[in-house]
Amino acid sequence: MASACSIRVRGVVQGVGFRPFVYRLACANTLNGWVLNAEEGVEIHLEGAETGLEAFVRDLRAQPPPAASIAEIDVRPAEATGLHEFTIRTSQCRDRPTVRISPDLPVCDECSKELFDPADPRYWYPYINCTNCGPRYTVVVALPYDRPNTTLRNWPLDDYCSAEYADPANRRFHAQPVACPACGPSYYLYPHLHSRLQADHLQPDNDETTGGSEGSIRRAAEMLRAGAILAVKGLGGYHLACDARNPAAVAVLRDRKYRKEKPFALMVRDVEMAHTLVELSSEAEALLTSVARPIVLAPARIELSGVAPENNELGVMLPYTPLHHLLFAAGAPEVLVLTSANRSSEPIAYEDEDALHRLAGIADSFLIGQRPIARRVDDSVARAGALGPVVLRRARGYAPGAVASLPAEGPVLALGADLKNTITLVVDGQAFVSQHIGDLDHYQSLRAFHETIDDMVSMYKVPWDELLLVHDLHPQYLSTAYAATLGVHKSRTVQHHRAHVASVLAERGEWTKRVAGVSFDGTGYGDDGSIWGGEIFVGSVHEGFERVAHLRRAALAGGDAAAHYPVQAAAGFLAQVDGLPDMLAEPFAFPERYRNAMELVHRDVRTFATTSAGRLFDAAASLLGFTREVTFEGQAAMWLEQLARSASLTEPYPFPFIGTELDFRPLLQAVVLDRIRGRDVRKIGRSFQLGIAQGLRNALSVISRSHGLDTVVLSGGVFQNELLLEDLKSMLTEGERSLHVWTNHAVPPNDGGISLGQAALAALGQFDTIQQSGEHRRESSYA
Repeated sequence: MASACSIRVRGVVQGVGFRPFVYRLACANTLNGWVLNAEEGVEIHLEGAETGLEAFVRDLRAQPPPAASIAEIDVRPAEATGLHEFTIRTSQCRDRPTVRISPDLPVCDECSKELFDPADPRYWYPYINCTNCGPRYTVVVALPYDRPNTTLRNWPLDDYCSAEYADPANRRFHAQPVACPACGPSYYLYPHLHSRLQADHLQPDNDETTGGSEGSIRRAAEMLRAGAILAVKGLGGYHLACDARNPAAVAVLRDRKYRKEKPFALMVRDVEMAHTLVELSSEAEALLTSVARPIVLAPARIELSGVAPENNELGVMLPYTPLHHLLFAAGAPEVLVLTSANRSSEPIAYEDEDALHRLAGIADSFLIGQRPIARRVDDSVARAGALGPVVLRRARGYAPGAVASLPAEGPVLALGADLKNTITLVVDGQAFVSQHIGDLDHYQSLRAFHETIDDMVSMYKVPWDELLLVHDLHPQYLSTAYAATLGVHKSRTVQHHRAHVASVLAERGEWTKRVAGVSFDGTGYGDDGSIWGGEIFVGSVHEGFERVAHLRRAALAGGDAAAHYPVQAAAGFLAQVDGLPDMLAEPFAFPERYRNAMELVHRDVRTFATTSAGRLFDAAASLLGFTREVTFEGQAAMWLEQLARSASLTEPYPFPFIGTELDFRPLLQAVVLDRIRGRDVRKIGRSFQLGIAQGLRNALSVISRSHGLDTVVLSGGVFQNELLLEDLKSMLTEGERSLHVWTNHAVPPNDGGISLGQAALAALGQFDTIQQSGEHRRESSYA
């Protein structure tokens, strides 16, 4: 008599060839039954010999499809119904979905081979894909993941594609985005009327659009070689592309995009070319070639004029779509600038009409694909860090994957921070973190924020009245204001820096582990209404975090404006340093803005109390020569880090931990004195960085001993500083009193990880409120 079982598989199991894999596995073990996509994942019913069932479950666990990620397999006995074959059934939708949506996947080797095979029907077809590769998150509009629920729904399959789609032995069996030149979308080249191409032999025909994918792509490659700037439609939006080795083209792109100094990302033809541009460790190469295909930051081997000014790193990525491979095959330059298609700080353009409008003054021509993009998804950015791989911008290839399983009783929506925004939706305990959205003070980013919230909540069919809504403590955040408009019954606040620490623990599923948590960043609203940013906590996600220490308070002249002018930030710190020389004279040569800021500090006008470690780094950068306005977030601190990295190891400056404070005064005084003495600014920068690390090490040693802790958590934007992490790693993890050091890996340490931390604390019922003036959370003293 046949045995039977019912299997439910959760994880990334839809859109990754899982049902065809199950079909083949069942047939190989002579089993009957069925498989279908359901709200929670994949459901399987099997009937057959006990040995076959056992072999099926064993291989299901051990050999899933390459793009699948199994989170849970639930096997239960079932009643045999006498089935005589194994089938793939139509997807069912009985309840709201909880399945994990697959991120977009890079083109696989098999499709790449077919792409360049003249005998293959998909030869030179830019939308080639199969169950192992291609678009997922950027084409799905509803769950379950079936073709009618994708942006390919308006392209019916022809006989050739239908036969492959229905053939269990074919790798395109139930590949939802499958298409071919005969039945699918294509690319065309649209020349902009205001083209500024200089090459006389390559003036585009403004009266005609180049049609047909191959002709359009070959023409686009020709234009790139001639120095044109192209808007190229990709997976999650448009890119702006130009020849990275053409300084004139790069300079024009910077000018048109209003991007003064922020580094451009590069796409290289292959790994060998990447090695000629950057120093790739084995860990960095593994990131570069991973299924996520992120932009990977690595030390530069060469300088490309205008690509990354005053920066000793380059961000490189490999081709990940068939279109990219075709452009290089058509003769496009081997190293391309490939940057988000937008003006500086705006979100990436992804809708054709919007792109044509917004990029009209930037791109010379548009390489437009007909397949609609369901949602904007930028390229991810990562690096192989001192404490393991770290994602600095989480988007394509990672989003919207579940990054943690939270002990939440109901659905939770966490709105994140206003800078580098992401949102997190918790459904059935699974924390789905959105793609990078951006800075909400820009209208287009705020619109994207609204769209992403609606998108994720509707995708998972979560009733608004069931949501626990969580937002930042800051009463003037745009995300806070939007929370008030959603009409959700249960709305709570979580303090910014506690969310940073909680995000690290959430990644690890550590709810009760007590740690010393360090949150260093530029700004965040504190319990007392002041601007925090140099905080040390003790506690756990389960019990909450008590603020036990912090950076000594300084005055921030002009509030948020100080983040744009390092000398303005410096004024509030230097006001507490004795014996300062004339800072407007050499060797400091501060501009008049510093004098004005110092006057505000002395008069206590338009100044705000802060413990911001980010502004402390800005102050140090200004003392070493960075006295101009920053043109992108974190620029001065990055400049300081790279200055310090170019110096040999030296002695740290003093950064004492006294009571509950890290005192910056001796640290900055040492910088000032050595600058006056004429010490090499690179060595001064190195001593400053070492001083920060040593002071923090001393504070953590005292706090950890006092509270009986063995683990330290580091999070916040300051910990994107690799040199600081390298120093802390050697100081904290070596010797007799070594500590475990945990950092972010699945979500960014910057504000892109805040929403996960908010969701984690909310799931455990840990919320914060603004205290009345003078009422602070209890702080312990460590003499």
